[in-house]
Amino acid sequence: MREPATESGAHVYDVAIVGAGIVGCAVARELSGLEVDGRPLSVALLEARGDVGDATSKANTAILHTGFDATPGTLESRLVRRGCELLSAYALPAGIPVERVGAVLVAWDDEQLAALPKLAAKAVANGYEHGALIDADEVYARLPHLGTGALGGLVIPDESIICSWTTALAFATEAVRRGADLLLRHELVEVHVGADTTLLVTGAGTVEARWLVNAAGLGADRMDRLLGHDRFTVVPRRGELIVFDKLARALVDHIVLPVPTARGKGVLVSPTIYGNVMLGPTSENIEDRTDTSTTESGFELLVGKGRALMPALLDEEVTATYAGLRAATEHDDYVVDVDAAQRYLLLGGIRSTGLTASMAIAEHAVELLASQGIATIPRRDLPPVPRMPNIGEAFPRPYADARRIAGDADYGRVVCFCERVTRGEVRDALASTIPPSDIDGLRRRTRALMGRCQGFYCGAEVARLLEDDLGRRTTSGGAS
Repeated sequence: MREPATESGAHVYDVAIVGAGIVGCAVARELSGLEVDGRPLSVALLEARGDVGDATSKANTAILHTGFDATPGTLESRLVRRGCELLSAYALPAGIPVERVGAVLVAWDDEQLAALPKLAAKAVANGYEHGALIDADEVYARLPHLGTGALGGLVIPDESIICSWTTALAFATEAVRRGADLLLRHELVEVHVGADTTLLVTGAGTVEARWLVNAAGLGADRMDRLLGHDRFTVVPRRGELIVFDKLARALVDHIVLPVPTARGKGVLVSPTIYGNVMLGPTSENIEDRTDTSTTESGFELLVGKGRALMPALLDEEVTATYAGLRAATEHDDYVVDVDAAQRYLLLGGIRSTGLTASMAIAEHAVELLASQGIATIPRRDLPPVPRMPNIGEAFPRPYADARRIAGDADYGRVVCFCERVTRGEVRDALASTIPPSDIDGLRRRTRALMGRCQGFYCGAEVARLLEDDLGRRTTSGGAS
């Protein structure tokens, strides 16, 4: 339910959120579950791209962190720890694939070995008490395919892998079903703060709201400057990764983490929720905030690291390489602030831990808004949590579900054989609350074209199904 329009006829939202990445979607979900003055809070979620989670959020290591290695006492530390609890609980009813595989930090020299007890103590300072130091023999008992030379390790049994794509989509889907307006392809151009409302000028028109939330990720500093501030600068940090074939999965039962140094967290080896194995990321500061290309130097660096970490992994087939960008800043913590005069909440500098912390960041955002006198209470008329289609390999999928196929034969008609994606799953994605508008969006919802052949065999058929659906949506006026 919306408030009446202004005298000019324009609708005024209570809150407009800029950026539909993992954090923006989580904030939209949280705010759309509230009411003010006896009516639902009206929320707009603006995104420059054509889909949710289509920038930083779509390309990361997809680890659900315990927060054991965060800097104690920081906002990031608190929100990662709380976020892990919230997202772990939310994932089950929402159908977000999560696997608790655990992690082992491996020490390869005396300096790293000496650092392990300090890391264990740091974990305790962060509220995580389940870490355990192990010797070299135990390291190899857990990781028999590890390269030679490991001296010891630190086990963090509660580190998990998760599907970041499904997480962002679940948050956004729930927000929309609660009544939030998702405004795709609304790239922010100007911000005009008035006495009572703020006017956002975008490439697709104007949006007016009483409060503004900056969850713009890689563009958060630029948006902050549109409001007259100069508090931080985002430096895009490119991380390249290699994805190995599913046959490599037997080599890796845990996330294999390096011991962090002053130079960074280093390269890890991790199973993925889709049944593959991932090696990476690199860490390179660049200038172009859109450059997600992979490089020859990055590939060579990862191959060299991988050969030392797990030589057998390099004998496996590579399915894909990709790169993601992280919103690094000059600050060692998240950059979060609320400006009462401008009715403006900044959620900036959210690094790769933002996936884990997302629900806690949203919870914190509500607390900050409440501190400025926005008296909201939880709504009583909320729809149930949406159940997302499972695209994780550790859980039953439609092609193997005889009962489901008996009820709907399309779940037995495979269109992507590498990933065993069925026509029924593609159909469901196209008919969902937030349907894909391109092939990449469909890939993130179904895993189609993600396998060994990278769409060589199924690409034409999947593209045809998408094009037919987009045609129908355009004809009916429902295209985004």
